[in-house]
Amino acid sequence: MPIRYNAPDIINDPAWMLFHDEVKRIKSDKGMLILAHNYQSADILEVADITGDSLELAIRAQQATEEIIVVCGVRFMAETAKLLNPDKKVLIPRDDAGCPLADQLTPEMIREAKARYPGAPFVIYVNSTAACKAESDITCTSSNAEEIVRSLPDDLVLFGPDSNLAAFVQRQIPEKKIISVPDGGNCPIHNAITRTAIEEAQMIGGYIVCHPECTPEVSIAADAVVSTGKMKAVIADQKICHVFTETSMLYLLQKAWPDKILYGVDGAVCKDMQKTRAESLLDCITQEISEITIDELHAPRARSAIEKMLALQ
Repeated sequence: MPIRYNAPDIINDPAWMLFHDEVKRIKSDKGMLILAHNYQSADILEVADITGDSLELAIRAQQATEEIIVVCGVRFMAETAKLLNPDKKVLIPRDDAGCPLADQLTPEMIREAKARYPGAPFVIYVNSTAACKAESDITCTSSNAEEIVRSLPDDLVLFGPDSNLAAFVQRQIPEKKIISVPDGGNCPIHNAITRTAIEEAQMIGGYIVCHPECTPEVSIAADAVVSTGKMKAVIADQKICHVFTETSMLYLLQKAWPDKILYGVDGAVCKDMQKTRAESLLDCITQEISEITIDELHAPRARSAIEKMLALQ
């Protein structure tokens, strides 16, 4: 059921103002950079130095000059920052913030797929573990997946772990054959959004934009299919918008376009993304805890896969 979004008034909350001032003081004293994914809660988004989707955060992590990087998101995002900054300290406020999608792919699955299709490149979604990235040829994000697959000379491409994203790219590049590994891998939040949500949004009226992790029946019926980093641009000329992704994204959209009427999807909340709270962020930056480390067995190859992607940006 579509739910009309009402942005919380974070910046006028006295408790948040105290939190903001304390974070600002600590990160300035320690030379920290705070990155926050678009799916973080409003109080975290408002204290971050940089907000963005996975691609935007990866690019900013690569450019970081600060000695300590704090990633407010889930573990694979912090791993990406560490891979791109092996000599810096990378922290995550909640080290138990995982990703159910990333858990659906294993290094063994990748090796088996490559053995079954000798010579076929494996394009791995950034929503994956460092160990899996190490077995892959190049990473992608939802923002650049089509671009990455097009850049490869091969007619057959292995792609994982999100089969909905793979299906979306396949529709854009019908001349190639894309094999999803595993078959049926998905983000539980986006995969749970159904065609019924489309029909209910159409009854209300307005522009429907969805994330490419949504199912084909949803993404084909939507008006636009883009990553969170591109949603702001595609709704620029629309008055009423239905946003089919994790609900926290609507805070940034409403902030950018306060006069727009935005609807989200009831229940579209990532519990792992929402684990990062004011208390855990303060503990993290004060005590410099939950530091990310990468097994050196995987790090060089995983880093190479990410750098190949960034070289095309």
